[in-house]
Amino acid sequence: QLTLNTSFDATEMIDLRKQLKAGGEKPGREKITLNDILIYSVSRVLPQHKAMNAHFLGDAIRRFANVNMGIAVDTERGLMVPTLFNANLKSLEEISIEAKQLAQECQKGTISPDKLKNGTFTITNLGQLGIESFTPVINPPQTAILGVNTIEQKFRERNGAIEAYSSMSLSLTFDHRAVDGAPAARFLKDLKEALESFTSLLAK
Repeated sequence: QLTLNTSFDATEMIDLRKQLKAGGEKPGREKITLNDILIYSVSRVLPQHKAMNAHFLGDAIRRFANVNMGIAVDTERGLMVPTLFNANLKSLEEISIEAKQLAQECQKGTISPDKLKNGTFTITNLGQLGIESFTPVINPPQTAILGVNTIEQKFRERNGAIEAYSSMSLSLTFDHRAVDGAPAARFLKDLKEALESFTSLLAK
């Protein structure tokens, strides 16, 4: 297992979340979280990177057309990873509702075993705990897992002036037996671009 780390400008994503929280034109949108936005974005980028949305079976690699997103959930019984099936075919609102339902079922201990298998990729978010970087562990036979870290204030130069911006970092662990470093880096690059222009991604 090998981990790559990158960061992206989370300004647009955070601004959209604030707009949704303030109340939009559609009821229920105010409950959409940053994690929902990340799940949506990853589900849209993964189909263009089939080696990342796959199972490594030892002597073969099984690639999937649709994204069955594993979502790591912290519970009193330990870590559980329910599956949000066909996430790439669902709207942001549908992902938000289903992700919350899955987390609640895990925390209550009522989750069906069928909802805890057949994931093709996993997201684990430790950002709310202030973690800046970590090495997420792959759920075999999946070929990759994405760790989401905390939001930090960073500074950059633009047009001769120093400005502050909100940055979020991502940690991608992948199975080097199934995926080389360059394809994994390209997936992270495309995901970064999608997140930095999330409004455009949502409009597609």
